[in-house]
Amino acid sequence: MDVYEAVDSRRAVRAFSDEPVSKEILDRVLAAATRAPSSGNLQPWHVYVVTGEPLAELKRRATARARAGDPGDEREYPMYPAALTSPYLDRFSAAAAQRYEALGIERDDIDRPMKIAALNSEAFGAPVVLFCYLDRTMGPGQWADAGMYLQTVMLLLRAEGLHSCPQVMWTMYRRTVGQTVGAGDGLVLLCGVAVGFEKDGVPPLRTGRADMTETVSFIGV
Repeated sequence: MDVYEAVDSRRAVRAFSDEPVSKEILDRVLAAATRAPSSGNLQPWHVYVVTGEPLAELKRRATARARAGDPGDEREYPMYPAALTSPYLDRFSAAAAQRYEALGIERDDIDRPMKIAALNSEAFGAPVVLFCYLDRTMGPGQWADAGMYLQTVMLLLRAEGLHSCPQVMWTMYRRTVGQTVGAGDGLVLLCGVAVGFEKDGVPPLRTGRADMTETVSFIGV
């Protein structure tokens, strides 16, 4: 598929089949992704690819924490600004409503946070999760590099017929993840990325996007 098709078809899939993903494909994708932009060529990302029994055990441990109502480990960075305003809050609320409906969770369900955490901790059934870390000495520029790297990975996964779902939720259970992958204290977990083939028979969720005129200004054109 060409790059336009990869960009258009990439979305956060929240229902994966148990079909395994070959190491050959993962090797090919992650090798190609090393060409992602990196200011000063620092390449600040540290990626751990977890699958098989180690992933199954991690899912069990994280899900047990979620179902027990564990609020999670203290956050090392804010997921969103403390006070979102329009138009960002409007976009956030609309997308959240779509996700809750697709997952079959009522917005007024008092157990909603626990149910969402439990679904996330299962990685939506994905057979592979990539965990992306950065050195604690890195700054905003290197976090931007990591975002460009992960987008490159997700587009390459689409070229291989695979889907993905970036999951910042894993930072809630960063200590459990760290024990599984052996990440040292000098690294901070940015997010996990669930990887696999989309499960058949599940209605796809595709959130809307703001019109380009809301986010792009042409100067001198």
